[in-house]
Amino acid sequence: MTRMGTPFDARTTAAEILAGVDLTGRRIIVTGGASGIGLETVRALRGAGAEVTVATRNPTGDQRALDLSDLGSVRAFVAGWIGPVHAIVANAGIMALPTRQVAANGWELQLATNFLGHFALITGLRENLRQAGDARVVMVSSGAQLLSPFDFDDPHFERRPYDPWVAYAQSKTADALLAVGAARRWAADGITANALEPGYIHTNLQRHLDDDTMRAAGAMDDEGNLVTPDYYKTPEQGASTSVLLAASPLLDSVTGRYFSSDNQEAEKVPGGTAGVAAWSVDPAAADRLWEYALTATAAR
Repeated sequence: MTRMGTPFDARTTAAEILAGVDLTGRRIIVTGGASGIGLETVRALRGAGAEVTVATRNPTGDQRALDLSDLGSVRAFVAGWIGPVHAIVANAGIMALPTRQVAANGWELQLATNFLGHFALITGLRENLRQAGDARVVMVSSGAQLLSPFDFDDPHFERRPYDPWVAYAQSKTADALLAVGAARRWAADGITANALEPGYIHTNLQRHLDDDTMRAAGAMDDEGNLVTPDYYKTPEQGASTSVLLAASPLLDSVTGRYFSSDNQEAEKVPGGTAGVAAWSVDPAAADRLWEYALTATAAR
């Protein structure tokens, strides 16, 4: 399969992705849309005329409550949704918690929030996505997926030593595999599913990182002030690939793919520092993960 290219690059903003695009009448859900790249995703989609529902843990105004680590909250959100949904942007997430934390049901918190809660939301709204006729599922993964496959034997670190980055990495691998799994199952319903990495951006996602880690990344000076390396993107640029997958006509009928932060489809690689890991787009792993997640979310 030939990799897909677009006329955009890493410095394209979300608004530029949608220049001239009319999204009037399209209903879109963005999780974690109250800050960071989620907020910029919402702004760009609304600017093009979409009706956007912001699903967030601490809602204000017209936002709707959604705690992805709490299946009761996810089910309440699903039950309260009426009518079609044209796109779900699974943007909310947490990263590199320094110590192992678990949700109320015992799930490791990064996996619960980044993947299992989104899986329950998306599968719970499948009929609403089908009603749209041409719906899109957008999974915000991460370049961290290159660091670890999904560990089916011990996904919640109940036996192996907890590692903040391995936990984050496997949750983002799972997000990419969710897109593959949905693409394989839902094409007949007119539903496409793709995943992406947004790149490096200063947002609240880094709130759990210590100063030494930030300095090693070149994102903080010796006095503790944030600095912006050349390879970092602005939030407006960071939201571009989410918006590309959620609403650009270029992605009509495109499904089961993974896009890098330069707004191009990523090269599949065995490992390394760029591209998408083979384990993150492996159909057999996607099918196995889908069955695991169905059982896990049904049993809680």
